[in-house]
Order: sequence, then structure tokens, then C-alpha cells
Amino acid sequence: MSAGPYFADLHIHIGRTETGRPVKITGAKSLTLENILKAAKQPKGLDLIGVIDCHVPEVREEIKALLTAGELVQLDEGGLLYQGEVTLIPGIEMEVYDENCRGPVHLLSYFPDMDALGKFSEWYGGRVSNPHLSTQRVCAEARKVQEKTKELSGMFIPAHVFTPFKSLYGKGVERSLTEVLDPDLIDAVELGLSSDTAMADKISELHRYPFVTNSDAHSLGKMAREYQKLLLESPGFTGLLKALRGEGENRIAANYGLNPKLGKYYTTTCAKCRNPVSNGPCPYCGSHLKTKGVSERIEELADAHSHPARPPYIHQVPLDFLPGLGPKTMGRLLSHFGTEMNILHRVPASALKSVVKPPLSELILKQRSGGLAFEAGGGGKYGRVKNPKPE
Repeated sequence: MSAGPYFADLHIHIGRTETGRPVKITGAKSLTLENILKAAKQPKGLDLIGVIDCHVPEVREEIKALLTAGELVQLDEGGLLYQGEVTLIPGIEMEVYDENCRGPVHLLSYFPDMDALGKFSEWYGGRVSNPHLSTQRVCAEARKVQEKTKELSGMFIPAHVFTPFKSLYGKGVERSLTEVLDPDLIDAVELGLSSDTAMADKISELHRYPFVTNSDAHSLGKMAREYQKLLLESPGFTGLLKALRGEGENRIAANYGLNPKLGKYYTTTCAKCRNPVSNGPCPYCGSHLKTKGVSERIEELADAHSHPARPPYIHQVPLDFLPGLGPKTMGRLLSHFGTEMNILHRVPASALKSVVKPPLSELILKQRSGGLAFEAGGGGKYGRVKNPKPE
């Protein structure tokens, strides 16, 4: 069977259950399971999604109801197919702060079916204070989480590994992931919004792992701000695992992610006023406290003298980052071209220019070719696309 192209975003949160009960406190109220599935199909144009709050009891009941109604269908190779078009990979994000960690670490586990998800949720539920909420701290070592995931034929990925506050390299370890994790039980590494392949490959112990780029969406609009293009023989759980391992014709064809300068933690900033700082006190407010940027942290850890062969990392700028692209213009683009994936990848330049005028059409085309300029973000504030000067 020949492999076909599929777009995948594997880190999407649920904000509320169908009854309105909070799951991800900082998530939008509209971010329900069914709304995520609908938005993945249209307007986003995604083919696979990982929803990482599927452990929640009410969410599991919603999945079962959709299965009973025939809206979701369990695939033989794992994963749940929504309306014949979008594959749901059910997962869970959790926080670990065990005796081996210098700070809290966020971890992702995914499962092929409801049975495996249910068994893991039962194990997890007895080790957290509130199983109804997202990303709870687990009373277990990170290696035990890995082992339990693998016992249930799951997939394990450390999340946004360079984020300053709650991640593997941000706070969790001093130098090496082996301080916290079993290196043989990692299926992939999630880079996060403030790093890319070239930056992460400065760390030699990461060379053995595939990189994934996901949105960590807390609202419907943020879905697919990062994603990957996969070549899969079939779009299910097994196919995804094979792509991460490069088995057969299955592989990651490309990572699409923010230019790291657009991320919230690229630059080291003052922890008080959030202005960029280097050594010494903040020149703006005098504070000695700082939030170390991802770029600085990676340079601290850098030890590699060569880089492995990787899929291309394409600096993708989400449409809502582009100056002048508001809700009305977005609506007009979607009414003409259907999905964001079409606008970002497939629509010919001539068709784009017939719907939106310069300079916006030029900005969309420049983001395809990597021709945009940026002002770097940091300290929890996103970077921005610079408006080009009129020619």
C-alpha cells in the first residue's frame, strides 16, 4: 500500500465538557471534544488530531456516546475515525515532579483504543488530586508513567521540552533527559513553540528521536498553529507510530512550526517587566530576576558537532499572526478556499490575489517561502510579524 499525505496536530486541549464542566481551566469554553473534531475537519483541514484530555471521565463518556451514534468508529489499527475524515488519537497530558526532577515536567501519553485509555485513566486517577482536570500532577515517577504507557501499548512523548517552567529541559533536568526518563521508552520529542529542529539538534542526546511540532491549543483558533505532514499507509495509531519510527513508507515528511522568534519564551527577559535582558540587573527596572529564554537554555546544553538527517522544518506563520488578517478577511478566505491548510499550502498565488489585495496576499505568499521578518518574543509574550515597509 502506498503512503499518502496527512496533516497532524497531536496536542489539543479540552476547555470544557459537553455539560460545561471545566477541564483545562485556561482553555476556551468553546473547546469541547465535538467542537474540536468539527474544527479539525473544517476550517482547519487536519487529518489526525491528538486530544490530550481524554482521561477525564465525562470526556470518555462523550467519546463512547459518539461511538454508539456512529460519529466515531474504532479503527482496527488504533485511533477513532470521525465522520470518515479525521482520526482522533486519544491521549493525556500529565505533570510529574518526582525526586529525580529539579522542577515539574509535562508528559504526553497516547493510546490506540478506549480500553487502553480506560485502564491508564484508572491507574492515573488514583494518583492525582482531581482526575476531572487537565495536566494534573501525578504521584508517580516519570519512568513509572513511561512503563505504564508501554504496558498498555501506548505512545510516550515528553511535551514542549524547552518551555522555561514545566518541561524536561526547562526545569526538569540539569543536563540530560536520563536524569528523569528511560531513554528507550520515548517515541518522539515535542519541540514547543520557541524552538525548531536546528536549535534542538544542538543537543546530541536528542539525535535518536523524531521531533513533533504541535499547537498545544487552548482555543479552537490556535489549533494547527504547529503541525506535521505525515506520509502514512493508513491514518491510524499504528500508522502514526510507524511514521515516527520511519517504518516502510510511513514517515514524517515535514514539520511546520512557528519561527522560534514568534514563541513566548525565545528570548531571555526580566521576570518583572518582561523586557529583554542579558547579564546583570534589568536596565529597565533594576530587577535581578529573569526568565531564561529557550535560545539561551539550548546554548547551555549544546554539545553536538554534527546534525542527523531530518525532515525539513518549515517556519509556518499561522494566519492570525499576519498583520491585517482579521476575522472578516479570514471568513472571506475560508469561504473561497475551504480550509486553512488550503490557504497555507495549496491555493495558487493568482487565486489568492483575486480574493485579498496586497500587502496581505504578499504576506501569505512570503510566509510560504520563509520571507517574513520578526520581532522576537519572550517572558510569556508572543513575538510578532513585522509589517513590511511599502515598496
